[in-house]
Amino acid sequence: MGLKFYVYGLTGSVAILSDALESIINVVASGFAFFSIWLAARSPDASHPYGHGKVEYFSAGFEGALIILAALGIAYQAWPQLWQPRPLPHLERGLLFILGITGVNLLLGFVLVQVGRRTGSLALVADGRHILTDVITSVGVLAGLALVWWTGWLWLDGAVALLVGVNILVTGARLLRESSSGLMDASDPALLEEIAGVLREHRKCVWIDVHRLRARRSGDRVLLDFHLILPRDLSLETAHQEVKELERIFDEHFQGRADVLIHLDPCERPACPVCGFDPCEHRQEPVREQKLWRQDTVTGEAPTDGVTTRGGPGKSGQ
Repeated sequence: MGLKFYVYGLTGSVAILSDALESIINVVASGFAFFSIWLAARSPDASHPYGHGKVEYFSAGFEGALIILAALGIAYQAWPQLWQPRPLPHLERGLLFILGITGVNLLLGFVLVQVGRRTGSLALVADGRHILTDVITSVGVLAGLALVWWTGWLWLDGAVALLVGVNILVTGARLLRESSSGLMDASDPALLEEIAGVLREHRKCVWIDVHRLRARRSGDRVLLDFHLILPRDLSLETAHQEVKELERIFDEHFQGRADVLIHLDPCERPACPVCGFDPCEHRQEPVREQKLWRQDTVTGEAPTDGVTTRGGPGKSGQ
């Protein structure tokens, strides 16, 4: 960051200044991101029974807001250079400095994004994307200033700075949108489909139907709940064993980071057409076809009219 400001002082380029301003935001945001990771990793307590994972959404929103402020500052500095351009001394040396800085940031940003995705940390992913945005900025600056050096068109310095501002403005808006979606518990179709896939893989005939599935992420944890229809004459002990088996399945799938709540429903007549549990002395309608557990079916309501979605047979149950 300090080196970029040195290069700005050396050349007077507002494009390089825009790159340096973004780097300041990177440093401040990184500090907040690592604090949020530390806080999100704390175990649930009496004050926060669902854990502290949502602080990472605040971190991503904070970074997004800082990026947008940087974009506005860049536009303010770039506009005069576009219409009344100033000379850019020592431009060749400045280009070499920016090239070296860009290589270091590219490696750092890539590592942060990969680690964040592997650990499920939104804050690390956001920080890595922010640094990669800085890399894109630097590449644009390098290309633009190379054109200035080649053609002598000084107004390109201001134009490059404005393009930098627009680019990071889009990134900031995207981070704000992701942050607000997490804070508002917006639906996560990919997560819901992943859970539906786990249910399909381990399906048993005794699990007659799943409905009203809800799920969200909180830091590196997954919180999910759904209704499970079981045969009405199962004992409480047997039903409890089925719940414990499902909890174990999800705990293994999400590597010990799943909080599962299952509401049990006894089977009723509308579930008969989708029920593969046989023999059943309570059956009032023949089996038509088992419902395929997908995102759209497991998030809906319980069967009410016997309408089914085509699917294959489940595993043998009790």
